[in-house]
Amino acid sequence: MAEGAARGTALVTGASSGIGAATVRALAAAGFDTVAAARRLERCEEIAREVGGRALRLDVTDPRSVAGVAGELAEVSVIVHSAGGALGLEPIAEAGEERWRAMYESNVLGVMGVTKALLPALRASGRGHLVILGSVAGVEAYEGGGGYTAAKHAVHAVAQTLRLELLADGIRVTEVAPGLVETEFSLVRFGGDERRAAEVYRGLEPLRAEDVADLIAYVVTRPPHVDVDYVTIKPTAQATATAVHRRSE
Repeated sequence: MAEGAARGTALVTGASSGIGAATVRALAAAGFDTVAAARRLERCEEIAREVGGRALRLDVTDPRSVAGVAGELAEVSVIVHSAGGALGLEPIAEAGEERWRAMYESNVLGVMGVTKALLPALRASGRGHLVILGSVAGVEAYEGGGGYTAAKHAVHAVAQTLRLELLADGIRVTEVAPGLVETEFSLVRFGGDERRAAEVYRGLEPLRAEDVADLIAYVVTRPPHVDVDYVTIKPTAQATATAVHRRSE
């Protein structure tokens, strides 16, 4: 039996860049048949060609898109929820409802919708594992982060709830909560402002997407009796969401 068949199929959402793209590569290297899914299908197709996997267009905020992907996958062993992100860093006094709503839809409702649609396929695999990308912002708060931290606190609660609800099914649930990772995250958060995005990582060595992907590959390849429920990963120079040591220039 081929190693990919032995490992099963892994679906990664938000797979067009950053942690999602790195996770597709890491899981393919670990022997999974990978499905890279995101709104930017052409990027997913490039990654799929690179690793010998599949690519599907997926907007986690669109129920029809989610249903379409679920219809393509009769069986799936691993789902990595990597889609999501932050928009803006305004205080609550200046918060925009549209941005808050968009963050909740992509980070929280996206996890709910994809999980709900793919649960039959997870159960069919007999070895299902849900990996949810949380954040240190899911257990902390910081000024200007109200909308994002609220969404990630909700993601944390969803992960804990799924752990309870899927216990009898033998489906493992892991929340991976990164700190500072240098990806498109800050560029998107600041609306393409490269200067502000670069300032987030000034004076320190942040995590790379591959660091988080390596951790995800580790947790999904543990023996079936082992569930890494929650794990946080941060740069050595970061202790909390706001406690960061920066080298002097």
